[in-house]
Amino acid sequence: MQTIRELSMLRETIASWRGAGERIALVPTMGALHDGHMALVEAARRQAARVMVSIFVNPMQFGAGEDLARYPRREAADTRMLTAAGVDALWLPDVETMYPAGFATTISVAGVSEGLDGAARPGHFDGVATVVAKLFHQVAPDVALFGEKDYQQLAVIRRLTSDLNLDIEIVGIGTQRDDDGLALSSRNIYLLPEERQAAVALPRALGVAAATIERGGDAAAALAQARTTLTNAGFVVDYVELVDAETLGVPSPARPMRLLAAAKLGTTRLIDNIAVAPVDEG
Repeated sequence: MQTIRELSMLRETIASWRGAGERIALVPTMGALHDGHMALVEAARRQAARVMVSIFVNPMQFGAGEDLARYPRREAADTRMLTAAGVDALWLPDVETMYPAGFATTISVAGVSEGLDGAARPGHFDGVATVVAKLFHQVAPDVALFGEKDYQQLAVIRRLTSDLNLDIEIVGIGTQRDDDGLALSSRNIYLLPEERQAAVALPRALGVAAATIERGGDAAAALAQARTTLTNAGFVVDYVELVDAETLGVPSPARPMRLLAAAKLGTTRLIDNIAVAPVDEG
């Protein structure tokens, strides 16, 4: 696997792949890789002849008081994982490359970025949209793959790609989970042993609420019960919300929906989501 740290070398590599007529897949990450990322890489290898993974801990998407300084950085271990997975190249820019002196451009995606994490973390999705737009411009992939665990982020990136007429296929890959159901996340390493045991309440609460809603039960009551369950498990709840699966707006029982949640356990903020099928009124 080639490790690339300079834009000039990145451009040479992309040009050589393009010259050979090869399809390129990009998997953007912030490193601290786990099996969820590897599922993206595996899917990317099925999508394209060449797979590039980027690792960049993006300061623009961290707010004041968030975990930028302590976010796990594991370059050597990540490199070994990507090499073993057959990745062709790792794009590993530094902050000065991504945001040179005088950098003054920010991309903002309205609509799907509002509410949920957009409300809980002001400015977060501007940082996401800006860095992803830069990565798309740098790599010019044919296809880019993202995990559905960050469901609102995926919606923002799809809107960005559509609005800017980018000729890039966006592929969402289902959330990868531990055996007990907890969504895989680089931040799970922050959890103390007793917190890790309690954390399973998050996917379980969402599963119960989704099943209730799909049976035609009262959605507001199901959401309230999920919040109570999380609070009783020791979480401080940011939100548990039911939204339209495409627009992230007001849901309709006749359309696919998504149940999303964010909550803090100790010092660790966890997010998760689950699909909710249209209610069968027959």
